[in-house]
Amino acid sequence: QVPLVESGGGSVQAGGSLRLSCRASENTFASYCLGWFRRAAGKEREGVASIDGDGYTNYADSVKGRFTISRDNAKNTVYLQMNSLKVEDTAMYYCAAGPWVGVWDRKEEYTYWGQGTQVTVSS
Repeated sequence: QVPLVESGGGSVQAGGSLRLSCRASENTFASYCLGWFRRAAGKEREGVASIDGDGYTNYADSVKGRFTISRDNAKNTVYLQMNSLKVEDTAMYYCAAGPWVGVWDRKEEYTYWGQGTQVTVSS
């Protein structure tokens, strides 16, 4: 098991910013592909961003230019900096990790999941 613990969620007005963090307990985290997913009420869980062991990133079209994913392997932590937040970004956000991920936004590719942190954006 690679327990993942998210933090940093909360409530913010549209146009504001939040930074999510996800810390893993395993040192093998450094080689894993890490992703952020979200699930809005009544919708399927969708990929938001990912970063692989080499630092290569992917983003959903809906967040490109507004969100930035990064990782600090020394701290076993992945971050999601969210700027210019919109009401439609409201969701439960989950981090995920996998030793090998082929399709970054396919949730089945990830082995470990956090419990989620709620992000609520109001107008």
